[in-house]
Amino acid sequence: MSNTTLEVLINQAPYTLPQGATLADAVAVSGIQPPFAAAVNLQFVPRGQYAAHALCDLDKIELISPITGG
Repeated sequence: MSNTTLEVLINQAPYTLPQGATLADAVAVSGIQPPFAAAVNLQFVPRGQYAAHALCDLDKIELISPITGG
């Protein structure tokens, strides 16, 4: 097993990211477009902290778009 990559799940899909990747990196590879909210391991992460939030191997990331309607 290599220590140079991380295996994470983004919206239940597996992704491989480089060691030291942040939530901002995960958002970039996911291709999701704003607006959305992000959670790592069920913990909400404010948008301003995406670049500072380091990921760990096997983290589960949820990127959730708002649902509109009435």
